[in-house]
Amino acid sequence: MKAMANGSDLSRYGFSVTKKVGKAVQRNRLKRLLREIMRLQSLKPGWDIVFMVRSAAVDADYHQLEGAIARLLARAQLLESNG
Repeated sequence: MKAMANGSDLSRYGFSVTKKVGKAVQRNRLKRLLREIMRLQSLKPGWDIVFMVRSAAVDADYHQLEGAIARLLARAQLLESNG
């Protein structure tokens, strides 16, 4: 994951999934899962985030991906605290 401040009031995110990860069906499935996981996250505003997806993600289920994303965002201190 790479993150950079964008000076805006909103955060944006994207995914880099190369052909090394798998065929188009697998890559698109991963992107759909990751978009849904990110939609449910509460991010701090003002960041551009790019996730580089590795080939091991093909074998991961939704909960494993969700945990990995949450750990990465928490480590980068990009999650909004609720109090």
